[in-house]
Amino acid sequence: MSLSFGIPLLDAVLWSIITFSLLVVLHEGGHFLAARLFGVKVHEFMVGLPGPALRWRSKRSGTFFGVTMVPLGGYVRIAGMEPGAEDELLAPALRKVTDAGRAYVADVSASLGVSLERAATLLATLVDWGAVEVLDADAYRYGALMRRAEGETGVALLARARSVTYRGRRTWQRITILAAGVAVNIVAAIAAFTLVLSVWGYYLPSLAIERVDPAFGAADAGIRAGDRIVSVEGEALTDWESLLDAVARLDPGSSAEIGFVRDGTERTASVVVSSHDGRPVLGLTAGLEQVDLTFLAALGESVGFTGTMAVAILGFFNPATFRESLAGARSVIGISEEVARAVQAGPLDYAALVAMLSLALGLMNVLPIPPLDGGKIVLEVVERFMGRPLRREVSLAFSAVGAVMLFALIGYLMYADVMRIATG
Repeated sequence: MSLSFGIPLLDAVLWSIITFSLLVVLHEGGHFLAARLFGVKVHEFMVGLPGPALRWRSKRSGTFFGVTMVPLGGYVRIAGMEPGAEDELLAPALRKVTDAGRAYVADVSASLGVSLERAATLLATLVDWGAVEVLDADAYRYGALMRRAEGETGVALLARARSVTYRGRRTWQRITILAAGVAVNIVAAIAAFTLVLSVWGYYLPSLAIERVDPAFGAADAGIRAGDRIVSVEGEALTDWESLLDAVARLDPGSSAEIGFVRDGTERTASVVVSSHDGRPVLGLTAGLEQVDLTFLAALGESVGFTGTMAVAILGFFNPATFRESLAGARSVIGISEEVARAVQAGPLDYAALVAMLSLALGLMNVLPIPPLDGGKIVLEVVERFMGRPLRREVSLAFSAVGAVMLFALIGYLMYADVMRIATG
């Protein structure tokens, strides 16, 4: 089975999976690098969805790297990212396990005088922090990964355990970890765009005519493919856009003097202006000319395109441009279709599309909507001004509301893509 533009459906699905996984791994890699830069423990950095996996453990950092059974996307699991305030019994719980060397959930429950459920939660937090390990999950038995120094209090011991976690970092460091995924996506996109533009350049519509439509006035006046248009009604032209602007000022049914060059000789022709959908047209199709760029010029173009993309994404939050932005957006279905087209077109088109998708992923994650990175950054700033963490229930509620909004948008875009493909 093949798509309408010739590429086999299975190939299109495979390339889409590769593309999305590459983008997500780049993003998660940014979080990973920033976390390790600040000395934060990272449990896993995996390609694919959580589940059974082939993995190996770094002896230096203790991080597990690998590929899961469902290699779609990827994730990084950083210690200490659970929302909400810390349980005040974490210090005595950690001291209990370190003093004993190993302990059951029931031991911690009895020692602290709390329920088994709360004791299990305390131990799960300490496992996440890398201070305790699970020795036997079925028997609820845990072992200490830290030693308490002579005279060290439980509070000091807990502070030492917290120091290698996300929540143990300063606010600006936590924000940097959250923003690093976005930064990597944007930097990767700019680098890819710069490489493509500096090596291959890009193409612009030129005044050299590729095709003359026989149904319109230019063909009747004798203008042919290969001619180069140089003026309209005596007004010199500089590029294709200036030709479009000049034609737009003409009246359908009137005659216009069109200057053109053929075989090195400048000529003129009187062209009757035609009408198409109420607009004045001559019936000309532009050829394409390659524009070569220096590295710095390519870098400037790439940065400029980043700004243009940011403005387009912000259009979702402007009531005046929301409908236009929504019409131009694509879901994973539409993007998969574009990936298939780019793969069929060649490496250059595919590299450019990957760069654009990386840029879009990065900029979308900046949006201040939990559970996106931008939303998490907002919560970090709010907690900094409050001087204390938000309640776990409040953080989860914000994330749930944001997730509903995002899934609603994704669902609508998927429906729109299906209808667009079904109706042609």
